[in-house]
Amino acid sequence: MPEWPAREPAPQAQPADPYRRGDIAVESNTSPTGWKAGTGVPMPEDDRPPAEATSGNRLFTVLLFFSGLATSVALWLFDTQAGAVRDTATLMLAAGRVTGLIGGYLLFIQLLMMSRVSWLEEWVGSRDLLRWHRWLGTSLLVAVVAHIVTIVYGYALLARTGVVDQAWSVITTFPEMISATVATGLLVLLSFTSIRWLRTHLPYEFWHLIHLTGYLVLLLGYGHQVATGADLSGRFASYFWPGLGALVIAALIWGRIVEPVWLNARHRFSVAEVVAEGANTFSIYIAAKHLDKLPAQAGQFMRWRFLNANGWWQSHPFSLSAAPNREWLRLTVTVAGGHTSKLGELRPGTPVWAEGPFGTFTAQRRTRRRALLIAGGSGIAPIRALLEDMPADTIVIYRASRPDELVFRAELEELAERRDAWVRYIVGSRTDPGPRRLFTEGGLRGLVPDVNRRDVYLCGPPGLVNAAVGTLRQLEVPDSQIHLDPFEF
Repeated sequence: MPEWPAREPAPQAQPADPYRRGDIAVESNTSPTGWKAGTGVPMPEDDRPPAEATSGNRLFTVLLFFSGLATSVALWLFDTQAGAVRDTATLMLAAGRVTGLIGGYLLFIQLLMMSRVSWLEEWVGSRDLLRWHRWLGTSLLVAVVAHIVTIVYGYALLARTGVVDQAWSVITTFPEMISATVATGLLVLLSFTSIRWLRTHLPYEFWHLIHLTGYLVLLLGYGHQVATGADLSGRFASYFWPGLGALVIAALIWGRIVEPVWLNARHRFSVAEVVAEGANTFSIYIAAKHLDKLPAQAGQFMRWRFLNANGWWQSHPFSLSAAPNREWLRLTVTVAGGHTSKLGELRPGTPVWAEGPFGTFTAQRRTRRRALLIAGGSGIAPIRALLEDMPADTIVIYRASRPDELVFRAELEELAERRDAWVRYIVGSRTDPGPRRLFTEGGLRGLVPDVNRRDVYLCGPPGLVNAAVGTLRQLEVPDSQIHLDPFEF
């Protein structure tokens, strides 16, 4: 069994250095920086930027999406004769057909984003995928509701009946409408449980189980479209919709089945050791075969399923807290519920089923020569790993409520010495002067004078991330230089 990193206490004595590698930052009313001497960093002289980041992949993906959307709407246009829309009833039916096509297209794209195929995430980026997934989820619900309302209202006008009577007649007359009604109910439930406030209060396992009903929505909804959708039977439509469906199904099979099976058959992950790190925090070391062939990078996360009596039925995402190496992987867990507390009791040799790696929260996304890493709480795990891949003059700002909550302090300061980096700890409650000053223009610039010339990596609680992003934008840090862990969206 390989040896794990030694756990040594953080050094207590600091050298007489005006720019110490690791120190708890304390506010000052007399220093021009706003912080006491010894907590600043020297301004590097060389500021030659690397090549600018390109957004070609994102632009191409957006154009491809809207091209498909326009094609799905064009199916109605090609199948509609001139003068077919002549009154309110036909206008409502036309709107219903168009919104139905839009809803069907958005549903396919949503499931494509859920497929977890590695090429899609590498091409677009997990941050944009997650943002688009949430935005399209809202758009999908609006399109489906608009489809139902306009179709029922249009038929009610033609039949000269009430809207409620017409809705009941449609459901009971066409057998396929029952499955469409069930699909709509599931879609509403999915959207409701995706509200940020509610999602944070639901058990992850329950939320994940509800989210998997998206596959059922596709099955029931597409069956309804094939059976009753007039715009799916044309000459071009008979190629477009089956082709789109085949692409999505192939991506789902590849990302959800083929890639995970190959990954686990090749590496055979298992628990090697569980090591306490601090208050309610511990690290799990994972042993595996052929780790030199694992395409993982510092800052990425994987989904872990521990195959024991308590964990075989649930999978959770945890970031790597150390850069991958040939001997072991490490993930660090902060106790936040029943499942995470039981992970601390894992025994060596417990088999592990893993999926991934996922995420573009990596050093390869840098656009500038230097970086700023900001962490809070459990967000220190990917930040600690990222520090191993960052260039000289990197600055780490680590926010914690108490000194005993600082995890990896000895490792961070050892890495800072080795990689010519700097670590600043901001310790205290939200109302203390130091933490209050941190995410202000003067406070952040006092610690990082050249902040707008750095890539900034953020990982931590939503409040910390939102406050940091707001301050960075006030300091005119371009969005292309701000990198957020996907868990923060």
